[in-house]
Amino acid sequence: MAPYLMLAGPTASGKTAAALAIAERLDRLGLGVEIISVDSALVYRQMNIGTAKPSPQELAAVPHHLIDILDPTQAYSAAAFVKNVAHVLQDIQGRGKLPLLTGGTMMYFKAWLDGMDEMPASDPQVRADIEAQAQAKGWPALHAELAKVDPVTAQRLEPQDAQRIQRALEVFEISGQPLSSFHHRRAASAMPAPMISLEPEHRVWLHERIAQRFDAMLVQGLMEEIATLRLRGDLNPNLPSMRCVGYRQGWEAMDGLWPMAELRERGIAATRQLAKRQITWLRSMPERQVVRCDAPDALGQILKLVDELL
Repeated sequence: MAPYLMLAGPTASGKTAAALAIAERLDRLGLGVEIISVDSALVYRQMNIGTAKPSPQELAAVPHHLIDILDPTQAYSAAAFVKNVAHVLQDIQGRGKLPLLTGGTMMYFKAWLDGMDEMPASDPQVRADIEAQAQAKGWPALHAELAKVDPVTAQRLEPQDAQRIQRALEVFEISGQPLSSFHHRRAASAMPAPMISLEPEHRVWLHERIAQRFDAMLVQGLMEEIATLRLRGDLNPNLPSMRCVGYRQGWEAMDGLWPMAELRERGIAATRQLAKRQITWLRSMPERQVVRCDAPDALGQILKLVDELL
């Protein structure tokens, strides 16, 4: 039997429902499941609506890990995720349960599967210098500079991905080595567990789901949630937490950078871009087993595949 399972997919592909269905099915078979979140936004407390965090009922139905573990002022990294997962995985398995890693932060999945060498700690002065350069030149210019010293990392980053461009340049400045050099590939024989990947055959299906979910977030109070976070006084739009899709657009709208009437359009567009990047990451993982999440019997296919894998 596999030591654990992985369930990945782009945003709005139905991962939460599928993970809960897997847990329910295996529980009936006498195999307890605990879910490990693979999501760079769900780690933050007080960010519930915009992250599509599982409801209290869903969290109570199945034990969840790596959700609500950080304050929004804190940063999180793929290296920290790998360390946390190693600890949680061992704990779950030690109690005779089956871990299910599920989420949409593909960099975390890849870091876990490929492994990561110890990277240098963050240096506030170096980060400040890079931030100053970005203010003067713009992030696309720094992306171009990154391409000269670390083309592998630059190729997978968008020119406006400030957080990751900054970290990659910081690592190079401190260590003299590209960020990509800190990743090391495990041998194929060491692949520890199967990955089920929820991917739509028709992109329009996912786009409709994204629009429906963003509309639901607005109705549920996304802007009120962002307003509450702003009132804390210790958050700003440059923090990784506030760069999350939905929060960034909401913050900018409240700052008057563009009309509030454009919020829905901008939020949906940003979420579509995120989904596109997630699918691109997934396609770089040949070990995954794809289930078409827009198929009428997608859930049945997922459960059948789980039976076969276990």
